[in-house]
Amino acid sequence: MNVVLDTNVFISGIFWEGNFCSQIIGAWKKGKFTLISSISIIEELTEILKDFKIQMPSDMIEAWRNMIIQNSIIVEPKSKINLIEHDSDNRLLESAIEGNAEYIVSQDKHLLDLKEYQGIKIILPEEFLKII
Repeated sequence: MNVVLDTNVFISGIFWEGNFCSQIIGAWKKGKFTLISSISIIEELTEILKDFKIQMPSDMIEAWRNMIIQNSIIVEPKSKINLIEHDSDNRLLESAIEGNAEYIVSQDKHLLDLKEYQGIKIILPEEFLKII
């Protein structure tokens, strides 16, 4: 099962253990689904981690970046989508299409309001945990 995780899922899962997002990251690490990502999504996550209110050492940020690159399918979207006002949300849709994802897991209202895009279901972390 191919899945795109929004950066907010990573942030919640990295900094707060035991929540839905950390359980999803744990499931990904155990190979329960295939993570689809792109360089632009990974760069966004890296920037957020650098500027986050809870400071993370730069070597740990680099370790997360490398883990995602090494343990996911990195796609380079060929088409641009301009459906949602927030550019980073559109990147998730573009990557999901390019990577033939079945799900986008997010806590972002702009994405969740779509519910589905070109057959890709957009769901909350707690809904995704029931699936896996």
